Amino acid sequence: MALCLGIDTSNYTTSVALFDGVSGYNLGRLLDVPEGALGLRQSDALFQHVKHLPEIFAALRAEGRLDGCIAAVGASTKPRWVEGSYMPCFLAGESQGRGIADTLGVPFFPCAHQQGHIAAVAWSAGRPDLLDRPHLAWHLSGGTTELLYVQPDGVSVWTQKLGGTSDISAGQLIDRTGQLLGLPFPAGKALDGLYGQADVCQNYTVKINDLTFSLSGMENKVRELVERGAPPANVARFVVDTVVKAVLRTTDKALEQYPGLPVLCSGGVASNSALRAALRDAVFAPPQYSTDNALGVAILARRALTGGSRL
Repeated sequence: MALCLGIDTSNYTTSVALFDGVSGYNLGRLLDVPEGALGLRQSDALFQHVKHLPEIFAALRAEGRLDGCIAAVGASTKPRWVEGSYMPCFLAGESQGRGIADTLGVPFFPCAHQQGHIAAVAWSAGRPDLLDRPHLAWHLSGGTTELLYVQPDGVSVWTQKLGGTSDISAGQLIDRTGQLLGLPFPAGKALDGLYGQADVCQNYTVKINDLTFSLSGMENKVRELVERGAPPANVARFVVDTVVKAVLRTTDKALEQYPGLPVLCSGGVASNSALRAALRDAVFAPPQYSTDNALGVAILARRALTGGSRL
């Protein structure tokens, strides 16, 4: 089988994956963020990717996963597949991917980080058919909260933004809440763990206009809760329930316009257990393929190599 290599160098994780059309494997490493900081500058993220990639390839070699014949290489080269979308951190994966492809004499296939997320969820959730049919998709991450209309575009997917947040993302709100509570970055996993310990169930209803909503005002409400001495678990539940309610209501409104379409959820925030319970009819990946990974990049590289034939 044609083994395809995928590389993703986001602002959170360095990832390398392999996919042969039947099985896939991803190996990633979170970027090191100083205690108390909310992410990294692009230059620092790029530097860490350059350091981490050789370490990950060495680990894959030690595991025997690079012994097969690599037929194609893919890399995420931008956040979204639209004109003007750019982040320097993706240069690390693109440059190494192109170099490896030229060295091996195999094709290189670029894609967007967002397209990789969608492909990883569709495959790992057992719904590869979604890559060949229209559907709705949430991209819920540290930098993005977007509701998308997705349709096939040759061997890849084309996305149109329908809504989401007009300011900070759900992930940013979660991480800023984590900072106020003294939790490690990124804070999604920690807030998810605190959620079940809350003894108060409350949330804030955000206003939704044309499938778009704002979360920036929530920061002040969270800060007020913390300053009043609210238990961290109650603060965590307040934030998570507010985000989940906004996503659920927006999804319901979107399905009124696009009835019957499947809904896919990707991005690190999509690993939240409360969100998964609320959107019980949506398509979710296992948590390791909700967060940043390179598996979707490798899947799209194989689809490009085989002309979009059966995975």
